[in-house]
Amino acid sequence: MPHDIEMANESSSVGPREWRKIGFIGTGHMGQAMIQAFIESGRVPANKIYAANRSDGKLKKMQEQFGINVVATNEQLIDSCEIVIIAVKPQDLAAMLEPIASTFLPSHIVISLAAGFSLRSLQRLLPDVKALIRVMPNTPATIRRAVLGYCLGKDASGYGPMVEDLFSPLGLVVPAPEGELFQSLTVGTGSGPGFVFELMQYWQEWMEEHGFAPNVARQMVVQTFLGAAELAVKHKDVPLHDLQDRVVSKKGVTAAGLQSMRELEIERALRYSFEKAVLRDAEIERSTARD
Repeated sequence: MPHDIEMANESSSVGPREWRKIGFIGTGHMGQAMIQAFIESGRVPANKIYAANRSDGKLKKMQEQFGINVVATNEQLIDSCEIVIIAVKPQDLAAMLEPIASTFLPSHIVISLAAGFSLRSLQRLLPDVKALIRVMPNTPATIRRAVLGYCLGKDASGYGPMVEDLFSPLGLVVPAPEGELFQSLTVGTGSGPGFVFELMQYWQEWMEEHGFAPNVARQMVVQTFLGAAELAVKHKDVPLHDLQDRVVSKKGVTAAGLQSMRELEIERALRYSFEKAVLRDAEIERSTARD
């Protein structure tokens, strides 16, 4: 069950489901997915959602489809909303925020979806804002099967229940303090679908090499990954290695393949790939801190 919402400033609180106005700066795929999930789940009514975007076409489409409020400028959105979700590309974030930083008030709650921007860097860009929050979603948010990690700024420590309740329609919401834990979440879940798709391509190519048509090979690979994931969901209290053991017969076909994977140190290669991604994430954060 979702947490009841306690969106409090220093002297007042807002009861469950009494949402303040929420604004989206940027309505790309992730922003659109969130708006749709908020509305269709009943989490936030459309008349409480505002959006601003560089492309008028996207705004018009969102307004026609969901009945949200659209505004012409980011400044208008900030003036209209208490919660501002920044859903722009990381490389565009600083240039977008710098000219409008003075529009934010200390009472605003700012949620950034930008990878590579630490809370410290956000605070430098928005010195007057007290409640700063980072949320790291992954692309399955567009089908509401996401993992969303979040971390809270020092003056936003009481907003965890609000973040979890707001974003729960999109998938699993996980708190993680900024630093090594948040970086591992970013790689393991944010980059994770990219790693999984890489493996799926290997599977498909191998099956095509053995005579299956590309469309059939793709369907079989997708169904294999989906079936394994759904088994893990159904048997959530069973460790993954126990589920694996149910597939493996001693000296059988699967056992031979797994032995080869272990001899080739596939696990070591994957771990190395994860660590390289973590290093790149840390590098991006350092560069934003210097800018």
